[in-house]
Amino acid sequence: MYNPQLETFVSVAESGSFNKAAEKLYISPPAVIKQINLLEEKLDLQLFVRTHRGLVLTRAGQSLYQDTKYIIQYCRNAVTRAKNAMQESENLIRIGTSPMTPAQVLVNLWPKVQEYCPNTKFQLIPFENTPENAREILGNLGQNIDVVAGIFDETMLNLRKCAGLEISREPICCAVSIHHRLGQKESLTVQDLYGESLMLMRREWSHYVDLLRDDLWKNHPQIHIVDFDFYDVEAFNQCENNNCVLMAIENWRYVHPLLKILPVDWNYTIPFGLLHSPEPSPAVRQFLNAVERVAAR
Repeated sequence: MYNPQLETFVSVAESGSFNKAAEKLYISPPAVIKQINLLEEKLDLQLFVRTHRGLVLTRAGQSLYQDTKYIIQYCRNAVTRAKNAMQESENLIRIGTSPMTPAQVLVNLWPKVQEYCPNTKFQLIPFENTPENAREILGNLGQNIDVVAGIFDETMLNLRKCAGLEISREPICCAVSIHHRLGQKESLTVQDLYGESLMLMRREWSHYVDLLRDDLWKNHPQIHIVDFDFYDVEAFNQCENNNCVLMAIENWRYVHPLLKILPVDWNYTIPFGLLHSPEPSPAVRQFLNAVERVAAR
């Protein structure tokens, strides 16, 4: 589907060493060097410079690295779509799963859901949670992935051009490092956050988050709000590495092993449910109706 030298390039870029990349790829260092040389020659670009600390990407290399990761993932998704197209069952529900969109809630609901649609089967499809993938997957639900579980509101649904079925309202919590001064607590007060840097998704990402933000700015200026643009593992790494506090929900408790998610004594919640195509197939519509009935019990 794509030049395999690109995977070698990504491995070298992430390892910072021909030898480490060779170990990861189970090939010899000379083979790695040869592939990179051929790639640079074919593209007429210098991708790396040597330093005393190892290999460093040039500006051209940095640009290619970002695009290459997307290209590789896109090709993998294309293969997944092709395999899914071969599925003979019309009652297969394909559930996308990533650290930020865990499928556990559906796994837990599944035995009860099957009471209403006993012939339906499900397939978990993992994907990397990147901004590019989020746009592609949520904008094309029903092609290779039917539903994704996650938090949402009307703003996000309109932005991503998808629909949502609300299952619950999840309390907005805070994630902290287990080494943070708040890490020994089992719950937090708003006053516990005084003097802390609280990471919140940027304004206009969610109406519910903006309500919390406005309350804190007006009534609790002792809390320093830090904006960020996208929920992924890197956001959790930033929280742990910089000793920040991160807005989170309880369903993300397994995203990062060094972070602890704590409830806060504010009354802010956010919808959690299933994201799906605005025009779901009959099988997906039947499945959504079953989930709605089970959730209403």
